[in-house]
Amino acid sequence: MKLTVTQLTDQLLASYARVGGINHLDGVNLPSKNGVTLIAGDLLRLLCPGFFDEHVIHSSELKVETATLMDSVAGRLEDEIYKALEYRPPEGLAKKDFRGAAHGLTLEFLGKLPHVRELLRTDADAAFNGDPAALSREEVIVAYPFMEAVAVQRMAHQLYLKHVPLIPRIMAEWAHSRSGMDLHPGARIGSHFFVDHCTGTVVGETCLIGNHVKMYQGVGLVAKSLSAGQQLKGQKRHPTIEDHVTIYAGATVMGGDTVIGEGSTIGASVFLTQSVPPFSLVVNEECRVKVMNKKDREKQPGDFSI
Repeated sequence: MKLTVTQLTDQLLASYARVGGINHLDGVNLPSKNGVTLIAGDLLRLLCPGFFDEHVIHSSELKVETATLMDSVAGRLEDEIYKALEYRPPEGLAKKDFRGAAHGLTLEFLGKLPHVRELLRTDADAAFNGDPAALSREEVIVAYPFMEAVAVQRMAHQLYLKHVPLIPRIMAEWAHSRSGMDLHPGARIGSHFFVDHCTGTVVGETCLIGNHVKMYQGVGLVAKSLSAGQQLKGQKRHPTIEDHVTIYAGATVMGGDTVIGEGSTIGASVFLTQSVPPFSLVVNEECRVKVMNKKDREKQPGDFSI
């Protein structure tokens, strides 16, 4: 028996009534996920003119192009911030003042773009200088997924610092989906940051990352335990990485009290839950690799561990 569209609709409506918690009905208008991601894309165009555009931008047109795009972004972002404030009103702010607050927050944020550009230039330098496979800084900006992810995180972080709800996380998760690297907008990241390959890397909300930090794919800077759930909100849950630290692929560093001292190197696949002093080298010693002839192994089966 084939179901009709009316029957399918009735089934889904019954689910809406039965399964709460994932509905958002009759409430305030949430920020548009699609709208925020489009804004994030245009913000990348403002940060790096010519790299994320479909056409060449000539210097003679730069002022007009930038002003036009800035005006468009400002209006759309203000609308999304207004909806975010409606969703979670700041303490002591009346609804009649939401529009003015959204306008002010938008202008403050856009005023931070030159600062974000300065940091992003150091990231491009770190990537180019630290990767012998890089042909040029232009290749780093246009082709390395890390650059897009960290650019979006640095912008989202500015909104996070202003306690704008929802929008910073939407931006960061858009970058996550495109790059494979999960950088929480709350993480504080210093200059000259580079994550080579970047896929599978996770940086938690309360991470503090110093200057000239280099990491590789699959690194996790995470909390020890989230079993206490919402009771941990606002607490330092993620590690501190000091200046000039290198963390190799697959390493996991856990805990809000864990500090990796400056100049240290954390080897691949290390699982670390304690602080280490400056200029430490941390490696796995228990790992044993045995190489044998496949034919000999078939004749004399035995164990080997990795």
